[in-house]
Parts: sequence; C-alpha cells; structure tokens
Amino acid sequence: MPKVLIIGQYVLFFWMGENGEPVHIHISVKRAEPNATKFWLLSNGGCRLANNNSGIPDKDLRKLAKAITLNHALICDAWVKAFGSDNLTFID
Repeated sequence: MPKVLIIGQYVLFFWMGENGEPVHIHISVKRAEPNATKFWLLSNGGCRLANNNSGIPDKDLRKLAKAITLNHALICDAWVKAFGSDNLTFID
C-alpha cells in the first residue's frame, strides 16, 4: 500500500491489488484503511469524487480535491511506479 501524500490528518494512498482500474487515489484519516474515500483522476488534470466511504466532511473534501488536482502529475508518477505505464488510464 504505497502512501503518496499526507495532507493534514489525511493519508492519500493506493491499494496494490487494483491495477486494471483507471488512476485513482484513496484517502483516509491518519492511516490506510479498507473502504476509504476514493477520487478518480481525470485526463484533463482534475479529479472526481468516486465515493466518500470514510465520511470526510464536505469542506475537507473540497480542499483534498484541490490538493489532488495540484498534485495530479505527482500522483500519476507514483501510479506508474506502482502499476506500470500500461495501467495509466483515466476516466473522463
């Protein structure tokens, strides 16, 4: 489970068994947990909330979405290192 970023109390990470899915990042409080909140990364450099299973408050979700967008390239680079460039696909 590679940790990609830590933003305040939130950890942004990948689950290793998810290659085959488009690029996305999981978020939970303090440590990686199953059923974490999930954001899809978009080909235009943005992101879209897939689910909020962690129950993160809306205000924090907006801040996290902004941080994900600002770190889009870093997250994609980490994705390629974890899953390979053949798995770098996006939803739109």
